[in-house]
Amino acid sequence: MKQVVTELEVPNLPDEEVVKRVLAGEGALFEVLMRRHNQRIYRIVRGILREDEEAEDVMQDAYVRAYQHLSQFEGRSAFVTWLSRIAMHEAFARAQRQRRLTSLDSQYKWDDMTFASASGDSPETAAANSELGAALEVAILSLPQKYRSVVILRDVEELTTAEVASTLEISEDTVRVRLHRAHAQVRRALYRQSGQCARDLFTFPATRCDRVVLAVLSRIQR
Repeated sequence: MKQVVTELEVPNLPDEEVVKRVLAGEGALFEVLMRRHNQRIYRIVRGILREDEEAEDVMQDAYVRAYQHLSQFEGRSAFVTWLSRIAMHEAFARAQRQRRLTSLDSQYKWDDMTFASASGDSPETAAANSELGAALEVAILSLPQKYRSVVILRDVEELTTAEVASTLEISEDTVRVRLHRAHAQVRRALYRQSGQCARDLFTFPATRCDRVVLAVLSRIQR
């Protein structure tokens, strides 16, 4: 039976050390990197492509490409930044081929999206938070792609301005301008009401995490 590598097996080991061990022959440890960063990579890709199945496909492609080119990671930026760039490039390529960046699908389905409520919330409050989260997600997805990426990285993923700039390979001033313009398009009142639940947007459930990880490991082994 295949042994599953878990985060517990490499406690407090930085990504860069895990990368070195993978390159040294411990290929199974690549699973640790995937599980550490699945949430961020999913949010980035999902914000560009808008559809869950496509996002998972692109995540797999991005991970396989990262594994194949792992020796090219030079440590000039954080590993997750390097990985995020690969994922974004893959997502942009898919979006360009399918030309889905120009409009929001009015028939979009939200069945797989989850919105966690704080413990102790009443059913009414939980329902309101869920509706508010869904409305905010629709608002974000309706933004032009260049603004959407900045909002997801800065407001949802909560990266610093410098980290967003590094990930998108643009200047910090450009990040600030795009974020300001994005906020101008999304009602400020909506942001104020949903600020506490922003981290619950674009969640990536454990079952889907397992599916992506297993698919990538199967492709790598082949």
